[in-house]
Amino acid sequence: MTGRAARPGRDRHAVFLPPPPGAPRIGGTPRSTAVVGGGIAGLAAATGLAERGVDVTLFEREPYLGGRVGGWATELDDGTTVTMSRGFHAFFRQYYNLRRLLRRTDPRLDRLTGLPDYPLRHGNGLHDSFRRVPRTPPMSAVGFVALSRSFRSRDLVRMNPAAALPLLDVRVPEIYERLDRVSAHDFLDTLRFPPDARHLAFEVFSRSFFADPRNLSAAEMVLMFHIYFLGSAEGLLFDVPADPFPAGLWNPLGGHLRDRGAGIRTSTAVESVTPTADGAYVVVADGRETRHDAVVLALDTAGLRSLTERSPGLGDPLWRERVARLRTAPPFLVSRLWLDRPVERTRPGFLGTAGYGSLDNISVLERFEGESARWAARTGGSVVELHGYALPEHADREVEAKRLIEQLTRVYPETRHARVLDARHEWRQDCPLFPVGGYDDRPGVRTSSPGLVLAGDLVRTGLPVALMERAATSGFLAANALLERWGVRGHPLWTVPRRGRSALLRGLAHTAPARRTAPQG
Repeated sequence: MTGRAARPGRDRHAVFLPPPPGAPRIGGTPRSTAVVGGGIAGLAAATGLAERGVDVTLFEREPYLGGRVGGWATELDDGTTVTMSRGFHAFFRQYYNLRRLLRRTDPRLDRLTGLPDYPLRHGNGLHDSFRRVPRTPPMSAVGFVALSRSFRSRDLVRMNPAAALPLLDVRVPEIYERLDRVSAHDFLDTLRFPPDARHLAFEVFSRSFFADPRNLSAAEMVLMFHIYFLGSAEGLLFDVPADPFPAGLWNPLGGHLRDRGAGIRTSTAVESVTPTADGAYVVVADGRETRHDAVVLALDTAGLRSLTERSPGLGDPLWRERVARLRTAPPFLVSRLWLDRPVERTRPGFLGTAGYGSLDNISVLERFEGESARWAARTGGSVVELHGYALPEHADREVEAKRLIEQLTRVYPETRHARVLDARHEWRQDCPLFPVGGYDDRPGVRTSSPGLVLAGDLVRTGLPVALMERAATSGFLAANALLERWGVRGHPLWTVPRRGRSALLRGLAHTAPARRTAPQG
C-alpha cells in the first residue's frame, strides 16, 4: 500500500513505513500470544496479531476495554445510568495509526466528530484560538503569532531566535541527544518567550504529559511541538467521539477481535508471566495457567513494574532494572459535574486554560457527546468536566475538587448560580513521566527475548509519535515484531514527517551550536 491514494490525511509529507515482508497469514504450526493490557496499545497489538491468524488472548484487569481512555457505567441520583470515564481526550488528525485502528469498525470515522475550534484562555483575559491558524507549516507558526493577542512586537524583539532553532528540524532520536538533558521549563526560558504566549502556546503541550515543565524533558515538549504544530500540516484542530468511549470505540473493536477468534478476558488481572525452557511463556491469571508462544506487555508504568517484580524469570537483568526505574507522572483530577442549568450557548465544547490555579481545561460535554446531550435536553442542565494536571501528590482531594469548581466560576461566571445535581471525581496517578535525561533508559518495543515485546505510551519507539498515537503505534510495532519472527507480513504504519519540512529551515536549524540550545539545568 503505497502512493498518494493511500495517504492517511491531508499532509503530503506524511511518512509511510512499510511492514516487514512475509506470508499473508500464519500457516503451519499455530501460534498463540497473550496480550496483557486492554488499553489502546494492547488493542492495537491484539488486532494486528489476530488479523494475521494468531491465536490471541487479551487480558484486562478492569471490566472494560480502553485503558485510560475507557469508560464504565454509573448511576446518578436521579436514576439515570450514564458513562463515566477518566476524561476528555482529543483525537488529533495526525494520529494516523490510532485512526487506522478505529477504521477497523468505523471505516469513515463517523463515530468521531470535529470540534470547530481549539480555544485557549488565560486568567489575565487574553484569548487565543487555532481555528483560523493556517494548517501548513511554516505558515502555521507565522499565522499563530500574527493572530495571537499574546504576542506583541516588543516581546518578539526580546526573544532569542538562536535558541528556537531546534524547533525547525526535529528528528527522532537526534532531538533526544540534543535536548533530553534539559527541562521543558529551562528550554522555554532560553527562548525568552513572552510569558503569556509561553503559557498558551507551549505549556499546553507539556501539561498534556500530566507533568510540571520543570520535571519534563525538553525533547518531549519539542517533539510535541513538531507533531502538532510545526512539523505537520494536519493542524491543531481535532475530533472527539460522538458517544462515550465504550459504545463509540472499544466495544465495536472488541467485537472485531472476537470475530477473528481472539479471546477477551476482562476483569482478569495477570499475576505472573514465566518463560519456559523451550521459549514459550506461562501466564497465570486468576489462578489459572495458560501457555503461549509469545507475550505482549501493554501495561501502564505501575502495572509493568509490578508484573515484572512478580515474574522473576522475565527479561534480562538490564531490562528489569530499566523497568524498575520507570516513573509515574504526578496525579491529576477529573471532575465531572451535572448542573441544574445550562452554561451559556457561546461556550465551546473544549477550552484550554492557564492562569486559573490548577484548572487546565473545561469541557461542556453536551456540545459533542450524545449521551450528555440527551441528559441536558431532558433536564435543562449541563454536563461540565474539569481537568487539573500535575497536582501535589499528597494534596487533599476534596480541597482540589473544590478549587477546580471555584475556578470554573471564574471562567464561566454563570455557573456560580448553578446547583450541582451530581458529581464524579476521578483522582488518578498512572501516566508515564518522561523526566529530564530519561530517554536512553526507557525500554523499547523489543526485548532480549524474541517472544517478549512491550507496547504503550511509555515505550520508546524511535518515531515522532506521542500520547494516544504512541500507544497505538507501539502496539502495531509489537505485533509486527512477533509476526516478523514467524515469517508473516506485518502492518503498515504512518507518521508525521520525521524531520523539518523545509530544506532551508533545516539548514538554519543546524547553524547554531548545540550548547546554545541545550543549557544544563
